[in-house]
Amino acid sequence: MAKEVRFTVMLTPEDRYRHHHVRFKRNVLSLVVQYETKVEENWLPVVRYDTRHGFAHRDLLDKKRAKNKRRLFLLKITTRP
Repeated sequence: MAKEVRFTVMLTPEDRYRHHHVRFKRNVLSLVVQYETKVEENWLPVVRYDTRHGFAHRDLLDKKRAKNKRRLFLLKITTRP
């Protein structure tokens, strides 16, 4: 059975880190780590590292939520145990 873990760490009152991963035994099946900042009472993502879309990548996001996606590894990510 896969284990899902989610948590948020407040770094400052205006900055936080969100983490989510799914693990089966010793294998991480998916991972999302995101840094967010508070702008005018809204939480906006700044950078996100994740394994969605079948590969590990980093998304840099601007205030308009436009993404700059960059592949981190050349290995293909599988989501099956």
